[in-house]
Amino acid sequence: MQELLLSILILVGAAFTFVGSLGLVRFRDFYTRLHGPTKATTLGVGCLLAASSIYFSFDGDLSLHEILVALFLFMTAPVSAHLLAKAALHLKLRSLARAPEEDGDTPSR
Repeated sequence: MQELLLSILILVGAAFTFVGSLGLVRFRDFYTRLHGPTKATTLGVGCLLAASSIYFSFDGDLSLHEILVALFLFMTAPVSAHLLAKAALHLKLRSLARAPEEDGDTPSR
């Protein structure tokens, strides 16, 4: 049963990491490239760390090394992506995506 859970976590983690890395390569814009590493790759590495934590938990004791790394990753990835986006906005880096058009139906802020 444990081998099945570990296999599923490793496959899901590898798939998310691959999709996130592929998004980093395939997207043409800096702003859209931020989504690959911060969304899919973070989830993929989280699954791999969960599998590692389960595998190295001996005698029912939970391995805290992987949990701490995953916690640090989940806290720092969104913050670093936000700081990168703010730096790009400060440098006036243009996006290749079109700006959304204003609708008369939606209230403005």
